[in-house]
Amino acid sequence: MEQLFIIKIGGNIIDEETKLGSFLQEFASIKGKRILVHGGGKLATKLADQLGHPQELIGGRRITDAETLKIVTMVYAGYINKNIVAQLQARGCNSIGISGADGNTLKAHKRIHPEIDYGFVGDVDQINTPFLKELLDQQMAIVVAPITHDGNGQLLNTNADTIAQEIAKALSTSYEVRLIYSFEKSGVLLDVNDEQSVIRQINPSSYKKLKQQQAIFAGMLPKLDNAFTALDNGVKKVIIGRAEDLQQLIEGRAGTTIVNE
Repeated sequence: MEQLFIIKIGGNIIDEETKLGSFLQEFASIKGKRILVHGGGKLATKLADQLGHPQELIGGRRITDAETLKIVTMVYAGYINKNIVAQLQARGCNSIGISGADGNTLKAHKRIHPEIDYGFVGDVDQINTPFLKELLDQQMAIVVAPITHDGNGQLLNTNADTIAQEIAKALSTSYEVRLIYSFEKSGVLLDVNDEQSVIRQINPSSYKKLKQQQAIFAGMLPKLDNAFTALDNGVKKVIIGRAEDLQQLIEGRAGTTIVNE
């Protein structure tokens, strides 16, 4: 089975031009098929402030009212997505930038929550895998913005970590998928303040022990739960680590590797 790398980058990398440039250089040099899913960074919040539309966050999640949806669509599916594509082209990596509405790639529904109205926030229902495979077969790197649609003309703001996981699961029947979550830490840390305390590998039994011992920073648990969901649905490996170490993460020489055995 052919290998496919699905890599998610966080907003902290997008916000720093130099770091983004070196990350994209490493991404461009990956041999074979690859998909890059990006977050939004601070630009949407900054633009919203400039437009006099303050942002509301609950538990780190952005409440997306109608005006905020316009702003995040402009920033995520517009400027950030196309800037990444242009930078990849400059590095000899032929790329196409899409949102979930393009090619009917990501259909979603408006999130239903018993207590919180998240506004126009979407949860993924369906991935157009034939369309993604067609683009990959043309040797293009795909750059995915975290905007989905509901099939009835409504755009939705959707969590980029979740999009990466859903695409990885959907394509795992056709490829040997390696899902990489790259962010600002060196991996899953035993001590959140010590970048050297990386746990190199986690499997279901070691994860259970680490949770019982409360040895992992609580903020990392949703990422790890997502990782095991991906593995349970056909993804070969999930790797978590620093965006600056992308090549080493791919080679298994850095970060934390999550496996199901």
